[in-house]
Amino acid sequence: MTPREALFDVSESAPALPVCDHYSGVEARMRKSLELQGELGPVFDVTLDCEDGAPVGGEAEHAQLCAELVMSAANRFGRVGARVHPVDHPSFEHDVDTLVRRAGARLAYLMVPKPRGLADVQRAVDQIDHFIRIHGHGRDIPVHVLVETHGALCEVGAIAAHPRIESMSFGLMDFVSAHRGAIPASAMSAEGQFAHPLVLRAKLEIAAACHAHAKVPSHCVVTEFKDLRALSAAATRACREFGYTRMWSIHPDQVRTIVEAFAPSAAETDLAIEILRAAQAAQWAPIRHRDTLHDRASYRYFWQVVERARRTGQPLPAELRQAWFDHAGA
Repeated sequence: MTPREALFDVSESAPALPVCDHYSGVEARMRKSLELQGELGPVFDVTLDCEDGAPVGGEAEHAQLCAELVMSAANRFGRVGARVHPVDHPSFEHDVDTLVRRAGARLAYLMVPKPRGLADVQRAVDQIDHFIRIHGHGRDIPVHVLVETHGALCEVGAIAAHPRIESMSFGLMDFVSAHRGAIPASAMSAEGQFAHPLVLRAKLEIAAACHAHAKVPSHCVVTEFKDLRALSAAATRACREFGYTRMWSIHPDQVRTIVEAFAPSAAETDLAIEILRAAQAAQWAPIRHRDTLHDRASYRYFWQVVERARRTGQPLPAELRQAWFDHAGA
């Protein structure tokens, strides 16, 4: 029995998504993003952007291109999703129809931006599921939601509880703009977004709602895409202080930095493995390790450290991988 099987009920498991979600919308950049994913492996997702990536008047053609890329050989790991237009945009229905019809078999998720509350989320899910049915797909395509309006934040708990939602992201830029100048532009910077109380409140409420309902909280962008030191600091705070298990990238140079920031240190991983091996030998009864007592609660935490190490491409002992992951089909 693996640690996950021994320590968790099925209903307690949050989706094991990659820690980085990389957005691109221009064709050349979308193709380069897929090349980078092929090089680094499935330590990050690629989201093809129909909302901001489509030229005005070319929305239909852009959705077709995104669908082709999802179905292409460049999608080596099945970790490519797409962001559609908002649910009240004229292109929303066509985006969903095209993506589900042409790429539904391999689409990792659909990101829905700018819902004004639970009702918009339900409308979007209903449309997505409608096209899944009529196009004969036998799987529910996961739905992600971008929380960037007052209404969505007010109903963040109900949105997180929706059974079709897999992940929620915080949309910093639109959220700040929605305050009509009451939040300064500095709150959109790498440092300022961790200082303004209203932004902090939004981040914390989204993360807490996700964890309460076993969904994945995804942290917002850092727009200073060449300042990797600032990005690393922001990603570390998002992971270590704010409870986020995933973060957006908007430039290829950001991907490695985000993955590294979200990865546990070698010392953390080694400690987790030591404790879990001892616990497994004791059949998950309480143990003493380095003069500290541990029980199932701490075992669960340390197992999540090991899972995060694996998701971020950290090396794990071969016999451990075989016994704890490969044997279980993880």
